[in-house]
Order: sequence, then structure tokens, then C-alpha cells
Amino acid sequence: MSRLLVAATAVALSATLAHAQAAPAARATSSATSPTFADPLVEFELMTWPEVKTALAAGKTTALFYTGGTEQRGPQNVNGGHNLLGKATVKAIALKLGNAIAMPVLPYTPNRASATIPGTIGLTAELLAPILERIAEEAIVTGFKNIILMGDHGGGQPDVYAQVANKLEAKYAPQGIHVFYCDEVYSKANDDFDKWLGANGYPTGGHASIIDTSEMLYLGGSEWVRKDLIKDALGDPVRERGAAPDPNAKLLNNGISGDGRRSSAELGKRVFEMKVAYGVKQIKELVASKH
Repeated sequence: MSRLLVAATAVALSATLAHAQAAPAARATSSATSPTFADPLVEFELMTWPEVKTALAAGKTTALFYTGGTEQRGPQNVNGGHNLLGKATVKAIALKLGNAIAMPVLPYTPNRASATIPGTIGLTAELLAPILERIAEEAIVTGFKNIILMGDHGGGQPDVYAQVANKLEAKYAPQGIHVFYCDEVYSKANDDFDKWLGANGYPTGGHASIIDTSEMLYLGGSEWVRKDLIKDALGDPVRERGAAPDPNAKLLNNGISGDGRRSSAELGKRVFEMKVAYGVKQIKELVASKH
């Protein structure tokens, strides 16, 4: 009996060691949303305070605040899409900048809950403004010299973000500390990608259509998107900005605006890389304008 116990223990220990040795390789090939051993550590929430202090001393003095949002994204996409995309986007931007730290993504932004389509939990713009102001000033106390405000959800942008950035810029610029609003990572990138879709024979759309669904497919696959529902991801007709609602339009009220049925990971990669490139370019320009 004793020999059997020793043998069983040896087998279990061997399996544990094998798993531990294999884990780094698996982690190194994980999705874009997960840290890998190959990447420098740029996510504030995954760092210890001595690591933050060392990073600041080494010149990583730009804090990237990215807001997400918890809202329904059609029947096919998980409700936390804005947060999941935001975390991947802000990390990628920090890595490309090389002198920045990605702060934790704020999961609530201006929106309204609905019992009809129960996937949304939102703030008001009046609540978001002091939250943005508070966390930006906390980053300044921590030692950051450039604060960047960004968002993955249209609600509250650009007014709230721009107003907070302008207010804090006026307050802290005399101390050599600057606060900026980076809008191109979301609004310009989405608008330009929508134009690309139209020019290349794809249906353009809004909420939970091709852009949203494709990016979530690329970064999260079946964990973020119910792939079997993509074939039915047709929603309400898209209205031109400023146009009155068509009283004869057939409304499905399923949370989708436009047609998401041709969504793909390949399209998602294109829009994700576009967002990151637009964000990096604008942030560099904003910071350079003050230094």
C-alpha cells in the first residue's frame, strides 16, 4: 500500500510539473487580450507598486484612461464588449507608445438600462465627469505627467471627455502636467472603417453590426460572440445622421442597428489595428504639442 501511495504521488507531482512547464508556452500564444511573457508589463492593475514606481522613473509617465461600457450588443455579442475591447485596445496602444501605462478600464459610461433588452447598466454624463476628473487627478498624484482620456462607447463623447480634459489642462499645465482627450481611437476610426466597408461592398451599420461583431470575433472568438447567431444578426435599418425615423420601416428591436451577418475575424483585425494606429498617432501629436 505504501509503495502504491508513493507511486501515485510521484505521478501527480510529475503531471503538475509538466503542466507548470507547459503553461508559459500556452500563455505566450494566448489571445490579444491576455498578457504574455513576451510583452513588457504595461497594465497598471497587473503591476505591483514598486513596478509602477520603477516604470515612472524609467519615463513611462503617460497614463492611458480608457472607458468601456456595459450594454447590450445584440443577441450575438456579450454585454461587456466595450470593456473587453477597451482593455485590449488600451494595452496595445500602451505597448506601441512605449512610454505609457494602461490604467484599469472604467466599465460604466453614459447609457440607460432597459427591461426589454436587459444588457445595459449605465451612468449619466453628469456622474461620469467627476469620475473622470477624480481618476485623472489621482494619476497625477501618483506621478504621471500626461493623462490621456479615451473611450470605446459613443455616449458622453466628445463633450464630457473634452470638458474634463480642458478643465484639468488649464489647472495643471503651469506645473508641466497635461491632460488630453483622444477621440480618434474610437469616433474617427469607426467612421473611416464604415467608409471602407461601404467602398468594399459590405453593408454599413451601427451598434452591434459588422464593426462591433467582427472586432469581438477577432479578439475573443466564441467566448465573446455566439457564432451560431451571426447568420441572423440583422437589425433595424440604419438612419442617416439627422434623418427622421421612417414610419414604414420594419423594426426588429433586437439591439442591432444594420446588418452584421458578414462579420468576420479578418474584418475585426482590420478595425482593431486601425483603432490602435489612430490612437497612437493622435496621442503622440497631442503630447508633442505641449513639449
